[in-house]
Formats: sequence, structure tokens, C-alpha cells
Amino acid sequence: MGSLDIREADHADLPAITEALRQEAYFADRLARQAEGHGRLLVAWQDGRVVGNVYLWLAPAEEARLRELLPRVPLLTHLEVVPERRDQGIGTRLVRAAEDRLRALGHRRVALGVNLGNDRAHHLYRRLGYAEWAHGELATTETVYHPDGKRESRPEICRILVKSLGPAG
Repeated sequence: MGSLDIREADHADLPAITEALRQEAYFADRLARQAEGHGRLLVAWQDGRVVGNVYLWLAPAEEARLRELLPRVPLLTHLEVVPERRDQGIGTRLVRAAEDRLRALGHRRVALGVNLGNDRAHHLYRRLGYAEWAHGELATTETVYHPDGKRESRPEICRILVKSLGPAG
């Protein structure tokens, strides 16, 4: 297999992203937010195919508690690797690329939420130096993007993890 290339997506990438990861409405929304300066969609490519993504939420957090306790701290969201490429380090590389991008943008911390039932993701983030914040679990809202374009909001309880990015290096 070829080398992994992680880069910021643009609208022309949408067909390839949705072929690999589905969720066209979600990715179209994230590309629109990126165009408005509210985030960055990073996509991992290998052999000309999309194998994963992560979204950097740069706008104020939707949850009031996050805005209050972590003001101006970007969020790492929607880390995903195609099933046949999991456990090959792609998720780790996406997280590290996201952290590097945030450092380059001048951020010194990053936060994320992990669903209470997602032990696999929790383990990954802990291994990469993320620590649970001292304020307990947080009620958030998960937005599900259906193939017909409809959006559904569902309550979701998350652990909040934070990492200091330190200086670029």
C-alpha cells in the first residue's frame, strides 16, 4: 500500500469522501463550515482513496458548559477510519495531524467528547495524551445525518478529554 497523505479537504473531494465514508450531508455541512472559517476537515488518502477523516471544530462550542470552561478551545470531532483500514495507525496519524494543524493556527489546547460506550476511542485518546477534565460527564447532542438529507438530534452523554498542545515543534 502507498503512503498516507493527510490534507485539508475541499469541495471537489466530496464525491470521494462520501464514496468511502457515506454521510454526504454531514461532509457537505462540514465543508460549508470550513468555507466560512468555522473548522477544518482533514482527510486521509491512500492510493487515491479516502481512508479516514477528522474535523476540527474552530467555532464556539455548541454546549454552554464547554464555552464556559474551555473558552476558545477547539474541538476534535468525528474521527473516522474506514473499517478495513482500522488498527493500522491511521486514526493516530489523523489525530497528530489535527494537533499539528491546531498548533500552526496558534492553539495551545484541544478538547473532545467521547460517548460513554466508546471504550475503543477513549483508549486511543488516553494513549495519545488526552486527560479527562475535572468537571464530570457532559450532556451533549449528537446530530445524525440521514441519507435523505434529514438531520436528527439525539441526546448523548460524553466524557470530555483535553490535551495541552504546547509549542509547535
